[in-house]
Amino acid sequence: MISLDCIRIVLVEPAGARNIGSIARVMKNMGLQQLWIVKPECDPQGVEAQHMAVHAKEILASAQIVDSLPAALQGCGRSIATVGRDSSKWVEPLRSVLPWLLDRGSARGDNQTSDCLVAIIFGREDHGLSNEELQYAQRLVTIPSNPAYPSLNLAQAVGIVCYELFQSQESIAEAIVAVSRESAPSPQEPPAPFQALEAFYQGLEALLLQIGYLYPKTAFSRMQKFRHLLNRSQPSAAEVSMLRGILRQAHWALGPGRSSQSPSACPLAEDATADPSDDPSTDRGRITP
Repeated sequence: MISLDCIRIVLVEPAGARNIGSIARVMKNMGLQQLWIVKPECDPQGVEAQHMAVHAKEILASAQIVDSLPAALQGCGRSIATVGRDSSKWVEPLRSVLPWLLDRGSARGDNQTSDCLVAIIFGREDHGLSNEELQYAQRLVTIPSNPAYPSLNLAQAVGIVCYELFQSQESIAEAIVAVSRESAPSPQEPPAPFQALEAFYQGLEALLLQIGYLYPKTAFSRMQKFRHLLNRSQPSAAEVSMLRGILRQAHWALGPGRSSQSPSACPLAEDATADPSDDPSTDRGRITP
């Protein structure tokens, strides 16, 4: 099981400085340290935030401010996003997802020798996360609440999640053993890092648009289904490298001048970590078994 130090709390465009301060305080209460903020609409280190943080001002001081959600997820092996209500068949209760999120053996990112990083994404106070932002998470979770008034304040939602994480340090260990026996990839095959998966999805969408399987007006919804499918399978870095090799080969075969340009020269699926054995350019364009 990963430690609390490896859990990244990500806030997307928070508007309330007092909320940010309260979040810093509850993070320290529950032993979490990593706060990442995407394009804050207030001063996350201003007087109001400092006042609400009380003795957790160091959490605010060390908070990472970034310009995009993908930037906040760099280096993370797994991520989940919170939604305000169960409006999708893909949404799961928070407690059912924590064993998967906190499994150290299969949550490693792009550096197998370092501690893994995982992220929990929280949306804006008024309208949460957009559909585009939700697609960056591998799983979606909700906090069960009173149906008559299910809406939670941002700081309250983060506080509940932090409490569950703190409590899970002991109680979740047995559940992880069962999950790790069935999960793929195995601990020897860590899942592909966020940036590799995103590169594959972008390449896949470009290829499917090129061949006419996707249309610009419906591409987003179709790609969401592909993302759900692949995210559930938890592909390893090597498997994603293989898939990107297929895209590279297909793009080369479809493109003009294919007799003079090898698949490895195609910009669609560049991958510095790709296995040379996956490069079809070594066989003059024929896909090898």
